[in-house]
Amino acid sequence: MAAINIDDFTKLTDALARVIRALIWPVAICYLLTKFRADIGQLVSTVGELRPKGAGLEAIVTRQKNAAAAALTAATVSKTSPDSVAEAAKEAVETVEDLSPNSIRDISRSTVLWVDDHPEYNEFERQALEALGVRFRTATSTGEALTALGTKKFNLIISDMDRPPDSQAGYTLLEKLRSSGDQTPVMFYTSSASPEQQRDARARGALGQTDNAPALFASILEILRHQPTTAGSRAKRRLRRTKGDG
Repeated sequence: MAAINIDDFTKLTDALARVIRALIWPVAICYLLTKFRADIGQLVSTVGELRPKGAGLEAIVTRQKNAAAAALTAATVSKTSPDSVAEAAKEAVETVEDLSPNSIRDISRSTVLWVDDHPEYNEFERQALEALGVRFRTATSTGEALTALGTKKFNLIISDMDRPPDSQAGYTLLEKLRSSGDQTPVMFYTSSASPEQQRDARARGALGQTDNAPALFASILEILRHQPTTAGSRAKRRLRRTKGDG
């Protein structure tokens, strides 16, 4: 199958966004996301390298946001009941629309460790952030996650909660990290997130817990923007050094 043209994909996602805003037949949205699933992944895998000749920052950012919107919409719709698809997809698109070029710059080249015994369940969520320059490493167990953390520093850890045989594997990982002195921020992405569960997660030292893809996306952006090792922070430090030299 021929590779999808990025301009054609941009037109597709723009059209999809209009459909979602109009809240037109949810089945049509599901069809589009299913039909173009492979193309969404293909575009996201290359969008960070796209620098079309003569293209300005606005064009590049638009393409990044289109790819992120498509992937986040797919993530949201895939975990939503049929009667709520249109509303959920609209929320996903609006979450991405609010991004500014500065926000994207600030999180680019951040590295996130995603811990889940079924990483395929979160494929679209990762693709939405990869489109903006975030890099991921996946781990399927607490042990694998701890090994990864022993060899590399991450800006953030996303973890599920239940990884058999440990029904609270997310907390187990968090406790092992904190007891070893590792203060990497942790966010839980789970199949359910009641107010009580969210309070418990924060009380134990996590930044939060959610079962909502757009909420996770927004939280990750906010967390990464305040991490000192992101591209945006490095650029700010270089700017301060330049001013100091002057």
